[in-house]
Amino acid sequence: MKKVAKFEKVSLEEYLKANDSIDTYNNIKLPKRATLYSAGYDFYSPIDFTLKPGETIKVPTGIRCKMIDSYVLMIFPRSSLGFKYRLQLDNTVGIIDADYYNALNEGHIFIKMTNNSEKTLEVKEGEAFAQGIFLEYGITYDDEVSESRKGGFGSTNN
Repeated sequence: MKKVAKFEKVSLEEYLKANDSIDTYNNIKLPKRATLYSAGYDFYSPIDFTLKPGETIKVPTGIRCKMIDSYVLMIFPRSSLGFKYRLQLDNTVGIIDADYYNALNEGHIFIKMTNNSEKTLEVKEGEAFAQGIFLEYGITYDDEVSESRKGGFGSTNN
């Protein structure tokens, strides 16, 4: 299999902008695949959280990802949580572009999701709650984009 990326923690300074716990930062687990042929890299929660039916949370993962320019990291809820709790990402699928790594927020990946079930969901620190899959993409022959990313999430709006 082709190796296309590397997960890293954001700096402590960047993480503390979203979560004020140094202990939480020290316990961040980098995403990993569960089995040899798993496509998805499990993202582990850096915090305990409870989502009652209809509630939303934005999780600061403390993770950034450096990847080959022609790849994108797509974020989804873990299949089991989507099945049992109708857990959905608020942006339906998270798209992490290769140049997000160089954003002003160090490419800090946040995962915002909503529990659309009738049951309360509890996730403990260190439990997998989302998954990321790398996909290669192409561009059109007449593409002439030359702009570079400066900001973080939502910064590519025209």
